[in-house]
Amino acid sequence: MSSPILEYLMTYGIDPAYILIGLLAVMFVLIILHIINFLKMKKLKKAYDQFMSGKDMQSMEEILWKQFDRIEILEEADKDKRRELNELNHAMQYAYQKAGLVKYDAFREMSGKLSYALALLDQNDNGVIITSMYSRDGCFSYAKDVVMGESSINLSEEEKEALKKAINGDKIEE
Repeated sequence: MSSPILEYLMTYGIDPAYILIGLLAVMFVLIILHIINFLKMKKLKKAYDQFMSGKDMQSMEEILWKQFDRIEILEEADKDKRRELNELNHAMQYAYQKAGLVKYDAFREMSGKLSYALALLDQNDNGVIITSMYSRDGCFSYAKDVVMGESSINLSEEEKEALKKAINGDKIEE
């Protein structure tokens, strides 16, 4: 068997067996890649068949429209929840959020610190200071308004301390 290509290669000292082995190696790699591709396509076809089983285009369209309807319902619910959250946040500005408590002995004759000053403030430091003084003769309670962190009525040292604790957000301790 005489071929001009083989004779040409042999004149340069290239053995045709090396070329044949190289082509066989390339062919072997291509066969492996083809098998891998075939297996992936089989898996994809199986998933597609499972997705489409028993469904025609009419029912697929119905499923899509139902999903669009669900999305619209969810968007409306989300708008309602956002509106409710905004209303709650607005209402929270006027709810008591800060508290300061100071317990003390009002008349120094009784032990146990049964008197107290309690400051309750909203976000803007508006609120009330409630003071209760306990003695042997009875218990006396007072309420003083607080506007922007200050009271127009003179405050006792304990009331000032309770107000300061509430404004600074200190933890209530007994």
